[in-house]
Amino acid sequence: MKMNIIDLFAGCGGLSLGFEMAGFNVVLAIEKDEWAAETYKNNHPKTKVIVDDIINIQNLKNLLPNSLKIDGIIGGPPCQGFSLSGNRDKNDPRNNLFMEFVRFVNYYKPKFFVMENVTGILSMKTKENKLVKDLILNEYKKTGYNVKICKLNAALYGVPQSRIRIAFIGIRNDIKFDEEKITPEPFLFENHQVTIEEAIMDLPKIKSGEGKEKMEYDCEPQNEFQRWARQKSQYVENHIAMRHTKRLIERFEHINFGQSVADVEECHMQRKRGDASKISGKAFSQNNMRPYPNKPSPTIPASFQSNFIHPYINRNYTAREGARLQSFPDNYIFYGKRTTMSWEKNLSQYQQIGNAVPPLLAKAIAKSLLNYFK
Repeated sequence: MKMNIIDLFAGCGGLSLGFEMAGFNVVLAIEKDEWAAETYKNNHPKTKVIVDDIINIQNLKNLLPNSLKIDGIIGGPPCQGFSLSGNRDKNDPRNNLFMEFVRFVNYYKPKFFVMENVTGILSMKTKENKLVKDLILNEYKKTGYNVKICKLNAALYGVPQSRIRIAFIGIRNDIKFDEEKITPEPFLFENHQVTIEEAIMDLPKIKSGEGKEKMEYDCEPQNEFQRWARQKSQYVENHIAMRHTKRLIERFEHINFGQSVADVEECHMQRKRGDASKISGKAFSQNNMRPYPNKPSPTIPASFQSNFIHPYINRNYTAREGARLQSFPDNYIFYGKRTTMSWEKNLSQYQQIGNAVPPLLAKAIAKSLLNYFK
């Protein structure tokens, strides 16, 4: 019998996908962003998806059939929700998001929960100088859970990316608590960390402005990771390159491995908006960086559409290349606009991918929990 779980703050579904790969059944997902939810629904057709702000979902009794047993709750409440002020103002929406996760755990009392977050959560303090992580642990203790905090680097779990994340893994306190058994076992393809080159170089070689919604592969998979990524896919989707100006392509030509826009000569620097004859003076080392192809990628953030240049082609990454570096297989298709303007409220494909938990990291956490409950 598969274990049933709920995914809160589900995004485009990275955590859910990893848990499904390990053999869990995701019965319910809650996500307020319409485009991320559309991606989720299309890739998880058997899961009930509610598109709403979790704060609006007050009647938990009618969400699922009473006969359905919930074994686990997973999710990543947005990290800004952890400004847990000492007086815990119930009207502060940022506090509520973490407390909403606790509310669901308290109602369903599952065997376990997994709450994923950024590493900064461990050093974050409240206005009263209390560690936020201690407040979190205390909240779960009151709810009836023992918690292990795991610090995990995705690159050690088959993901072609150095991305360090924190997982609060809670076990209900009527179940034996063995911290050693909870920590996920590392998993590597071909006994080494997957590099950028190994992850994306079998995808069609397209230049700025090229690509189609659906493309054929132009070569066979070259390694185990590529075979894994392509196993259920006949075509490449979400692989359209952004159209760059001639000046931008020339700038990219002058950026070497490990360099960014901050390293180019003055004539290739960023120009002022509205006056191309003047240099903007702003140059961020994480902007248009060309990473080393023979290493795992640096962290892929929600802004990765402008953070990185392809190692060998003078353009930014496509959504599919970002998805590969996050360990989404090629049959996982992303919906909504590819990119958005700052005033558009929904999450673009790039943002959905960058915000996601890498599925192979999620799978490792899920497998450790399956083994725990054996």
